[in-house]
Amino acid sequence: MSFDLDHHGDAEVGAGLIDLAVNVRHQPMPGWLSGPIMESMAGLAAYPDADKATTAVANRHRRPKEEVLLTAGAAQAFVLLAQALRTSKKPVVVHPQFTEPEAALRNAGHHVGRVILREEDGFQLDPVMVPDDADLVFVGNPTNPTSVLHPADDLAKLARPGRVLVVDEAFADTTWRAGTDGEPESLAERRDLPGLVVLRSLTKTWGLAGLRIGYALGPADLLRRLAAAQPLWAVSTPALAAAIACASPVAVAAEREIAARLTEQRDHLVERLRRVPSVTVVGAPASAFVAVRLAEADQIRAELRRRGYAVRRGDTFPGLGPDWLRIAVRDTSTTDRFVQTLSEVIEERP
Repeated sequence: MSFDLDHHGDAEVGAGLIDLAVNVRHQPMPGWLSGPIMESMAGLAAYPDADKATTAVANRHRRPKEEVLLTAGAAQAFVLLAQALRTSKKPVVVHPQFTEPEAALRNAGHHVGRVILREEDGFQLDPVMVPDDADLVFVGNPTNPTSVLHPADDLAKLARPGRVLVVDEAFADTTWRAGTDGEPESLAERRDLPGLVVLRSLTKTWGLAGLRIGYALGPADLLRRLAAAQPLWAVSTPALAAAIACASPVAVAAEREIAARLTEQRDHLVERLRRVPSVTVVGAPASAFVAVRLAEADQIRAELRRRGYAVRRGDTFPGLGPDWLRIAVRDTSTTDRFVQTLSEVIEERP
């Protein structure tokens, strides 16, 4: 079965539609973030200098700055990895997950293997599923589109000498667990695992998809190889200002508050969806979106669109198929209206 790896949620959105397709938080930007971004505009005549932003991100994750590479969004990091690691003999992508890593690998000429996680296992990763001879492994945590959060210990078992293990933590700041201060199951501060590269994004929680800012954390020698494949001045001055602001203690504390509130909103969405006949929510969603299985999902998605709601099709994700949709978490009132409309659409099916 072929999959449209280049399809993304923004293609679902249109004028007048309520956006449940894109996993970007829709809230006004706080002043501590918008202020530095606007102030940076006065310096656009100078070439970007990433030094201060790199130091700020390194301090946040308790790493030396040589273990941080700022990128124009996490998506650029996928391309850099695919280009810099062309000598990889057996790259593997764990699916279902964000399709951009596999697309980047294929565009760079790699022959990509797939590890397909199973619905009956709640799409949870069993480390033994990854071939021992895989020398480049991509896995998302939490995983887009399934919203599964894999235990850090299971991911750590995939790290070994001679292998680059890439963990996409683009949505790690959306996760929350009672009784903890940090991001549950994150490997961002692990420096003891050989070949581990953690990718992060600042575009989701802070609504910066148009600014393009993310970063890679990993061994200094490997990041130098990625940097050699990166264009000069790849990250803009406003994006660097955002990186500094988002690495501050104020930002980290705000992220934790947002993640806790998001958890309540997601639990509300899951509880409402599980009341709808013929809708299946698999496992325990842990991020800013929920994957659901239902018959005739493509037709239901089209009817939802006619009634004002955009949701993400699931048939472009290897390991899913035409009976899947991805739904973004929004406020509870939006959720209630959406689920009511979804119920009506399903009830009216012949």
